[in-house]
Amino acid sequence: MIDFRPTEQQLAMKAAARRFAQNELRPLVKELEQLQDPWECFARTRDVYRKAAELGLTRGFIPEEYGGLGLGTLDYAVAAEELVKVDLGVPSTILANGLALAPLIYFGSEQQKGKWLTAYCKGQQAEDGPYLATYGFTDIDGAANFDSLDPSAGFRTHAKLDGDHYIINGTKYFATNGTGWDRKGAWLYTVFCRTDLRKNAREALSVILVPGNSPGISVGRVENKLGIRLSVQPEVIFDNVRVPRENLIGKEGEGIAMMNRAYNWRGALLGIGGVGAMQAAFEYCLEFAKRDKRGGTKPIIHHQNVGFMLANMKMRIEAARYMVWRACHWVDSHRADGTEMPVLAKVFCSEVAADVCRDALYLMGVNGYVRDHPIERHLRDALGLPISDAGNMGVRRRQLHGLLLHNDYDANAIVNDVLLPFDKLQASEV
Repeated sequence: MIDFRPTEQQLAMKAAARRFAQNELRPLVKELEQLQDPWECFARTRDVYRKAAELGLTRGFIPEEYGGLGLGTLDYAVAAEELVKVDLGVPSTILANGLALAPLIYFGSEQQKGKWLTAYCKGQQAEDGPYLATYGFTDIDGAANFDSLDPSAGFRTHAKLDGDHYIINGTKYFATNGTGWDRKGAWLYTVFCRTDLRKNAREALSVILVPGNSPGISVGRVENKLGIRLSVQPEVIFDNVRVPRENLIGKEGEGIAMMNRAYNWRGALLGIGGVGAMQAAFEYCLEFAKRDKRGGTKPIIHHQNVGFMLANMKMRIEAARYMVWRACHWVDSHRADGTEMPVLAKVFCSEVAADVCRDALYLMGVNGYVRDHPIERHLRDALGLPISDAGNMGVRRRQLHGLLLHNDYDANAIVNDVLLPFDKLQASEV
């Protein structure tokens, strides 16, 4: 039976998330949004982030045997909607940890998981914490052609084996959480790099865990973004950073499979960010339309144009929400394997969110364009979703195109819940 009703546990989590968002997060958002310095904007979220850690929100995606809550992706999505209705920044900080640790969760050895996942969970209550992890994927030159068949293109960040250690050199860009709380570095970096620059990504892209206190790591500029300002995206430089060979996850050359699995998990959940922004904008516009007359004789909701705009907004919100739920259910059922459903949800929900928040601004007119109302912030935040966590044009649509080109592609696989085999060739030459 297909049942779209949230469970009692999910409803309880949703209520707890709502209380936290309204009581702790909302009072902070407007104040920090006014700050010009992007680093200060992020750094001042630390206290509220600690409270999120105390509630278990920062370790909910970690399996119970390592100190986490072992929540399903769908459970997380249902609760997280309450957070992202208020702000996308702090939830982005939280989920960036999950993205960074996903390769470890899905591909790491038991020894690696026991060491790093357990330490992460304990670090959520540490005096110098809560610990932050960073998914070090995008290079300073970009990520869209990371999988180029030409070894002279693609990622330049590389790791050279020297005895029992790798020596890593390169610069990662837009590395969420990469500053840590002291601007000296995150607790842990999951670094995507080539272990042989003579080989392309299909042969040499690898994933290495790099402790943030390793000599040779430095934090560069912090980007001053249009939206999602309560999260941080810096450059991180690796200059002859030496890490043990045992920090390699899986084998050399398995990086594309790890990237796909991690971005499947994050893509499914990123969609709920779009749903939250849309829902918040819709609720605000609905109340505005019920009371504002725009100089007329009756509230504008009685005008057909306004009513139709609100109806169109609500259609897209509900479609997006249930698409996210389906994608999260897929991730939980298939351990984040199978690219199509999560990517469809990420692309659709992120782009629809930008459209709906723009329509919300149109509905309110100039009122929506000023900072006295939250609509302009929801739009600024929504505009960042299509280009984050593997951009829709540079990476995500290429993933879908690669699937469509594959000889084993089945157009009914999703509806029949059939897992298509992963093939690292799928995104190449597209």
